[in-house]
Amino acid sequence: MGIIKASKLGFDYYKYNDEDQDPEITRAIEDVNLDIKAGQFIAILGHNGSGKSTLAKHMNGLLVPTEGTLWVENMDTSEEEDIWKIRQKTGMVFQNPDNQIIGTVVEEDVGFGPENMGVPTDEIWKRVDESLEKVGMAAYRHQSPNKLSGGQKQRVAIAGVMAMRPKCIVLDEPTAMLDPNGRKEVIQAVRDLNKEEGVTVILITHYMEEVIYSDKLYVMDEGRIVMRGTPREIFSQVDHLKELRLDVPQVTLLAHELGKSGLDVPEGVLTIEELITSPGIQNAVKKARNICPKAGESSERVSESDAAGTDLSENKKDSLKLEDVSYTYSPGTVYEINALDHVNLEIPQGQFLGVIGHTGSGKSTLIQHLNGLIQPTDGKVLYNGEDIWAEGYDLRSLRFHVGLVFQYPEHQLFETDVLTDVCFGPKNEGLTPKECRVRAREALEHVGVGEELYDKSPFELSGGQKRRVAIAGVLAMNPDILVLDEPTAGLDPRGRDEILGQIALLHETRGITIVLVSHSMEDVAKYVQRLVVISAGKKAFDGAPKEVFSHYKELEKMGLAAPQVTYIMHALRHQGLNVDATCDKVQEAKASILGTVGQIDKKDTDGTNE
Repeated sequence: MGIIKASKLGFDYYKYNDEDQDPEITRAIEDVNLDIKAGQFIAILGHNGSGKSTLAKHMNGLLVPTEGTLWVENMDTSEEEDIWKIRQKTGMVFQNPDNQIIGTVVEEDVGFGPENMGVPTDEIWKRVDESLEKVGMAAYRHQSPNKLSGGQKQRVAIAGVMAMRPKCIVLDEPTAMLDPNGRKEVIQAVRDLNKEEGVTVILITHYMEEVIYSDKLYVMDEGRIVMRGTPREIFSQVDHLKELRLDVPQVTLLAHELGKSGLDVPEGVLTIEELITSPGIQNAVKKARNICPKAGESSERVSESDAAGTDLSENKKDSLKLEDVSYTYSPGTVYEINALDHVNLEIPQGQFLGVIGHTGSGKSTLIQHLNGLIQPTDGKVLYNGEDIWAEGYDLRSLRFHVGLVFQYPEHQLFETDVLTDVCFGPKNEGLTPKECRVRAREALEHVGVGEELYDKSPFELSGGQKRRVAIAGVLAMNPDILVLDEPTAGLDPRGRDEILGQIALLHETRGITIVLVSHSMEDVAKYVQRLVVISAGKKAFDGAPKEVFSHYKELEKMGLAAPQVTYIMHALRHQGLNVDATCDKVQEAKASILGTVGQIDKKDTDGTNE
């Protein structure tokens, strides 16, 4: 028997209504069988509501099966007398590290678990030292967790679990809220623990590129395991995964599309190196070098335009403008933090603007200035030419024009049912109940929320549904500008595409100005017209996405990245293929590669040398 084994596992959630004696039963897990061996790196994929998190909570006894059995090292999780031992064997790391970190100093937080286990003091400090060293956080042991980045906090949370010396760590969406560098840090720390310490790792994620090095993948749908196999076996089934609301890494999808178009590229490509060394690509590279012996000497950077100086606002009316805005948290105290440093930003009416930056860069502080939630320490915020902090300015009215959707939708939802919640904004605008309901229904329809959910409590909804309702609540006020802070964090690929697709449609059909803050480089490349990069409180780049991503090396130094497609195209140019290195979408890259290969084949056939 492996370290974790499940046999015919089933689990029901029960919802009791005060008016009804019989509870409403929802089957979350159905007939799950698995056998995880000690030392394996396992990944579990599935759309929101597929049962992933419910299954994870069974692995350390947070939930007890309704049917079947789950064992942790031969201990039945339903046996109450073994639950403490089980939780020592299997540690949990949750999506938001702030929910798991309780100490005022990093080393104290890491030592909290062993202390509660009754571990002697000398042994506690030994474990703290070892755990912080393993996750690369030893240098931060005396710092407050509140001063750490998201990736650093998550590594501290992992260290806290490691200090309890578990044989298995279950991570439930640990990178959902992190910037690209933070995601990389956390996944590398987990891989190191797996390889060097032999810790069994079970990773739940919606980032497909994080699981390519796992030993085995399980894919869940409607509470069942519907696919199992190696990453290559699973990702070779691109169409099936899309039917399950999932996706594959961009390199895998690009390889799949190239293969369908006749290029000799295998299915299940997992890395850029595998794509580049595929027969179809290598054959084109050899022909290119025969035709042009100097091929491969092309510059990696194709776009030489300075993205920081790009002006996309010509001939457009400015609706929002930040003039030399700075902001300091807790000025004059030991906790003083300069969050924004002399930022100038113009947002023309009707533009789709993306904002990216590393965790702690100042993105969220910036967007809270847009509707007056924060007053600048220095500088001005102008809406249609008026200073929003001038004496007598109606800030309440501004917030009807500039709607803000927060990162955590549960912070924005509070009414007893969905329809009433969405009616709240129009009601405060002074509309009649009938007008409120009309507005609310239109807004809910825009974001794809069906009538069957109108009477439900917002707190009974899935993460994706909550985000849709939160967006609808702002849309119901008919804002001119919609500001969204990480609206797709924690969502499955299809849910992400659906929400961003609806936002893009609103932008197109209603002319709403959109400001999208995101940690997904692929999302901003796909949807936004203009991209602003914030780093250390300053505006680092401002331009079209292609221009900004041409500076991918500088972005990496800021804790960011470019879409995977960008790296693929630069790697191909380095190989000697004259592809368009500014491509940042899969279909663009496919067209460029096939076009280049076609030209090479034609020249090779014609015997043309340049």
